[in-house]
Amino acid sequence: MMPGRTRHRTDGVDEGVKRRRRWPLVLLFAMGVLAGASLWAYSPSLPQDMLIARYTNDRSRFVDIGGAHAHVRTQGNPNGIPIVMIHGANGSLHVWESWALALAPQARLISVDLPGHGLTGAWPRDEYTVDAYVDFVEMLVDALNIDRFVLVGHSLGGGVAWTFATRRPGRVSQLVLVNAAGYPPDDGTAPWPTRAARLPVVGDIAIYFKPELWVRQTLKQAYADPAMVTPERVRRTAELQRFPGNREASLRRARTQELLDPTPLKQLVVPTLIIWGGKDRWLPVADAWHFKDDIKGAKLEIFEKLGHDPMEEDAKGTAAAVATFLRPLASPTESPAIGAKAHSSVLP
Repeated sequence: MMPGRTRHRTDGVDEGVKRRRRWPLVLLFAMGVLAGASLWAYSPSLPQDMLIARYTNDRSRFVDIGGAHAHVRTQGNPNGIPIVMIHGANGSLHVWESWALALAPQARLISVDLPGHGLTGAWPRDEYTVDAYVDFVEMLVDALNIDRFVLVGHSLGGGVAWTFATRRPGRVSQLVLVNAAGYPPDDGTAPWPTRAARLPVVGDIAIYFKPELWVRQTLKQAYADPAMVTPERVRRTAELQRFPGNREASLRRARTQELLDPTPLKQLVVPTLIIWGGKDRWLPVADAWHFKDDIKGAKLEIFEKLGHDPMEEDAKGTAAAVATFLRPLASPTESPAIGAKAHSSVLP
């Protein structure tokens, strides 16, 4: 009788072989999904001519400012008080349109897309810090033959405005700061998007992803009223970020701009109005009080129900506050201040 053969169990071995054979397929599938997601998310720059045609109007013009092809709008009363308005990070001159309409009877309003923003695009100087923008503002007003003017700044533009005023006080008749940058956060660190942008490779790749989702979420945080996050506003903001050179400029700004030092504010002698949205999620109302304490004689108006962009959420009320502030500059023959008194906290 032949001895029985010993039967070896191969189930485990076979299963291990099967798993090893599946790994390449799983890896290929994962790579395919990643490649598909990357292709979907990738968004190249949009055609410059198309964006210029879409986002300019009959008050737009392009001026050579230090080599930058700057998008500038001048509107309102040509004989009125000159007001230069500076927008915030990733914004554009469009944020001032409601103020321009409201203040037009008494003021000559000049708004501009900063280098790396809006329809201005990249700056051959390749600097996008507050100090560089201060130089840009001076070159702008020189090019427009404006000697003395009211300077308005929002957010990052507010940091540019007060820095300019501390360095060129003789050129600024009055200063208006709207939810302005100026004071470091309590923990002394930059916001997480800035920290992420500073990461090697990560920041370089991320800037080319579709901005729409990020823009929509950012605007939801910027406005206290969700109704402000309209499809048109999301589209405009996202498309202007895709203007050639803007995203690369934003990345460079994030990697080179240091926290601001507010110390020079204590020497500022320019009449100043501080406007603040009480529901700002990015810059706390405490910063408004810091500005008021540091700038001698500054006036503060807090709009309790507004967010980071109060000049858009309540254009009538905030513009009226500015008009009242500017009234001492107006001659008896000029138009009176427009609008009703703002419903806000007025702190002398």
